[in-house]
Amino acid sequence: MGKILENLHRTLVAGLVLTVIVFLIINLGSFDPASYFAFLFRWLHVMAGILWIGLLYYFNFVQIPSMPKIPDEHKPAIGKVIAPTALFFFRWAALATVVFGLLTAMHLGYLVEALTFQAGFVTIGIGMWLALIMAFNVWFLIWPNQKKALGIVEADADTKKAAARTAMLFSRTNTMLSIPMLYCMVAYQQGYTG
Repeated sequence: MGKILENLHRTLVAGLVLTVIVFLIINLGSFDPASYFAFLFRWLHVMAGILWIGLLYYFNFVQIPSMPKIPDEHKPAIGKVIAPTALFFFRWAALATVVFGLLTAMHLGYLVEALTFQAGFVTIGIGMWLALIMAFNVWFLIWPNQKKALGIVEADADTKKAAARTAMLFSRTNTMLSIPMLYCMVAYQQGYTG
């Protein structure tokens, strides 16, 4: 077991194998492919969303507040190794969350209704629009500014400082928006449809 858990890729494969076993146990003799795709899209949406929002909260609850406390000689480890890796998973998880969320809504037949706030879909529609705004912020405001702040693209010291502040403010914006977004997603699943 140690050999599996010592390697992230093996751990993820083991998790998928366990998921297949659970799937087989649950669906033995009663598999309905039509309804399963809606479930699969939702499951992938939730998995990607956990990664996305988990990293958003890591940045805002751990990394940003901790940076002033880290000695200058240790900061390059964050800026050159940890932050770029975390931002890679952060932005792709944001995209995957949106794609699988839209596929779920489309497959279940409420995509247009939710995005246009039709009766019965207002709650999920608000949640979807908040998530779309957040994903836009990730790809078009946070990531471009983080590339400058971390020195991934060429920028002078003043530009890096301004970019770091802009990235932080939009990251905080996303943290703020994540609270009502998650509320809407859970509320809709509980029958509060609006």
